[in-house]
Order: sequence, then structure tokens, then C-alpha cells
Amino acid sequence: MKDRLEQIKKDALAQIEAADALEKLNDVKVKYLGKKGELTAVLKSMKDVAPEDRPKVGQMVNETRAVIEEMLEATKTKMEKAIREEKLKQEVIDVTLPSKKSSVGHRHPNNIALEEVERIFVGMGYEVVEGPEVEYDLYNFEKLNIPADHPAKDEQDTFYINKDIVLRTQTSPVQARVMEQGKLPIRMIAPGRVFRSDEVDATHSPSFHQIEGLVIDKNVSFSDLKGTLEEFAKELFGPETKTKFRPHHFPFTEPSAEVDVSCFKCGGKGCRFCKGSGWIEILGCGMVHPHVLEMCGIDPEEYTGFAFGVGLERIALLKYEIDDMRLLYENDIRFLKQF
Repeated sequence: MKDRLEQIKKDALAQIEAADALEKLNDVKVKYLGKKGELTAVLKSMKDVAPEDRPKVGQMVNETRAVIEEMLEATKTKMEKAIREEKLKQEVIDVTLPSKKSSVGHRHPNNIALEEVERIFVGMGYEVVEGPEVEYDLYNFEKLNIPADHPAKDEQDTFYINKDIVLRTQTSPVQARVMEQGKLPIRMIAPGRVFRSDEVDATHSPSFHQIEGLVIDKNVSFSDLKGTLEEFAKELFGPETKTKFRPHHFPFTEPSAEVDVSCFKCGGKGCRFCKGSGWIEILGCGMVHPHVLEMCGIDPEEYTGFAFGVGLERIALLKYEIDDMRLLYENDIRFLKQF
């Protein structure tokens, strides 16, 4: 029995030493220490050993098991260390290489400016309303007090689909549609894309964006319009901003005005940015014409209101001091990533 155990130990140690993979070590363990292994077979044959020799044989079996297990564990640890070191060599990181940067996009300057304008007016209690870009001539012109022979309806200025349908030249048709619903009072802004038959240059494009506002209620006056736009200008361009109203003409408002703000670059002293005047024109406005109210089913004797319109691109150009409108549409990442 002693010779048999010595032979088992010798064979097991030799096979452990020859193993070159963890799987082979496991095979050796199963072969010699498993439930059907060599040492288990020795223990099962103990019935054939004389009773007085059984303790001695049992001790020898345990010693052989301990030697094999110790050798298995040591070899496994050594093998795992070698595998780990090889893996680290293969996965080594060169910290001197430049890092990989993900290109993360962000909002377009127009969207940044639009969200700022919406934030200001929503804070004043206005709602944001959108409408169709392909519009009826009725809403784009007639209901805004622009008659059939008005120059704005010339095909040199407006894109006509047919004689009754146009690509909207302003977002004012949205105002007419809301007024027609008769849900008063109204406090709204209508942002959106508009179209005019213009040549592309630094300040013009056949497709651009407008934000138009409308308030309809009882006892609305020009002073309400003036106070609203003064607050808007201060929120957008800074608390020191001053406003100036100049008389103007728009078919759908009476009286009408152009609004200038004091130059936020020079504080009104005069500079290259404001062309030495100290003022910058930003929008047009006025009291809603009584005839426009009548055409939309609102009694001008009971209700009054004011409207205003500003070009979104103009706001973006002024706010970010961009001197060419075309830069907003060229999708040059070198330009856009500045914002």
C-alpha cells in the first residue's frame, strides 16, 4: 500500500509539473483527488487492510493528498500570475498618447437666441404658438390689412405656390388665426421660418426666421407696448439698455414705430458697431389696426392690442456680434463651435 501511494504521489507531481494550462491542472486534480480519483480508490480498499494497519494507511493517504494539493495550489498560483502579467503586457496603455475626444454637439446660435427670447416672454405670461409655413394669401396678406395691389404681394418679393397659396413672408398669419378663434385675451409670440424672394448677401436670405408678438385685451395702450419692449430689451441686452421709438408705417398697425436700442458695445457713445449713431434698430411694432381686429371677428370698440416683430437672425447677429448672416447657414464647424 505504501508503494502504491508513493507511486500515486510521484505520478501526480510529475503531471502537475508538466501541466501548461489551468485546464490540465484541473484534470490532474480530478484524476487523483476527485470522487473517482486514485486516492479515493485507495480509501475504498481500506476494507482489505488489517484493522491495526488502517490508521497508519489513512495517515499516509492524507499526507499524500496534502502534498498533491499543496503542489496543485502553488502551480495554479504561479500559472495565474504568469497569465495576468502577459495580459497586462498586451493591454498596456501608452499614457503619452493624446486622449481621444468625443465631438459633442450643441445648440445652433439661432436656437440659443430663440430660447432666450422665449424665456423672456414666457416669463411675462405669453404663450408660444406655431403655424403653417405654407399659408393662404388670405391670412398672409388680406387679414393683415394688405390689399391685393400692395407691393409686398409682388412675385419679386413673395414665393407663390398658386394665386391663393404662398410661402409665408412673416409669422403674422399665426396671429390672425389665433384672433379668429375668439379666445380673448391673447398674449402670444409666434416664432418660425419665413420666406421672401431676396438675393443672398450679408444681411438677406430667401429663408430666415421671425418672432412676432401679439397682445389683445381691454384697455391696452401704446404705453403697454413701450413698457413691454423696454423690459424685453433690458432682459436681452442688459439692464442699462435704453430704447427709442421712431414713427413708421406698417399696414396692420396704427400707429406704428421702429424700435432702436442703445448700443451695448459703446453704451450709446458711438462706435463702429452702431456706425457712430449710438443706436441699433432691432424691431418694428405698433397698435393693431382696428380693421385687422374687425376682419378677425374682434370688436375694436371693446378690445385693443399691440403687435411687434423681430428677426431672429438679427437678434443672433447682434447678440454674438456676427457681421455676416450667411455664417449662420454654412454649417462650418469652426464657426459654430464658438457658441
